Amino acid sequence: MRSEKKAIKATYFSIVGNSLLALLKGITGYFGNSYALIADAIESTSDIFSSLFVLFGLKYANRPADKNHPYGHGRAEPLITFLVVGFLVASAVIIAYESILNIKTPHELPKPYTLIVLGVIITIKEIFYRIVKKKGEETNSSSLKADAWHHRSDAITSVTAFIGISIALFFGKGYETADDWAALIAAVVILYNSYLIFRPALGEIMDEHVYEDIVEEIRKEARDVKGVIDTEKCYIRKSGMKYHVDLHVIVNAKITVSEGHRIAHDLKDHLKDKMPQLADILIHVEPDE
Repeated sequence: MRSEKKAIKATYFSIVGNSLLALLKGITGYFGNSYALIADAIESTSDIFSSLFVLFGLKYANRPADKNHPYGHGRAEPLITFLVVGFLVASAVIIAYESILNIKTPHELPKPYTLIVLGVIITIKEIFYRIVKKKGEETNSSSLKADAWHHRSDAITSVTAFIGISIALFFGKGYETADDWAALIAAVVILYNSYLIFRPALGEIMDEHVYEDIVEEIRKEARDVKGVIDTEKCYIRKSGMKYHVDLHVIVNAKITVSEGHRIAHDLKDHLKDKMPQLADILIHVEPDE
């Protein structure tokens, strides 16, 4: 349960951080005449809701297996990731639409102090990204990794806003829309990041084989168990933060069924001890030909 607690704690961190930053961006953007900052605030607001979904998904996915869900509830996690992607896409569409309207509408130049606020926001968001990404890798949570990318996309949005406002202030009258073009570019970046988040979650749902490093570790550990000659097929699928394994092992053909059964149990106990990320291991015994 240690990994689960880490993931949930990181999600609370995201919710609080996004709430404060969304408020700061919205107020600064409104009074500083910067739609790029307002667009940034919209993106951060969507992050708050997506983080709440991630929190729900983590708690639900970590429920123990029951009669109707013998493999547990881990698949809820990539489903929540799809919802997170939906929020990202929706925020990108809103930002793009409003940016185009603002490009067509004459308005004042952004205030210079918006650059200072953006500089602070970019730094904070990059720190958030690194912290949450590290927790996502430690806990092996796909939805937490998606939440980390939310922070990175937010930082990218802020960078484009910084560039747009800088251009508008440097060149002055006639370049007021640089800020809005920056928001439009940010929307495209957010859409691209949405795909980067969506693709691994889809692979998880479809049981895509992308765990060759874990397979190699399983084969290596299996050879250390007395009675195991070698391993054959090894299939892995991810569910939540854990992995389910189907493994074929080769043993001496002349031993009894009881001895083969004991070897399988010894191997299962050994793998669970050495690789705590494995939730369940189904072992099929093959005779050595």
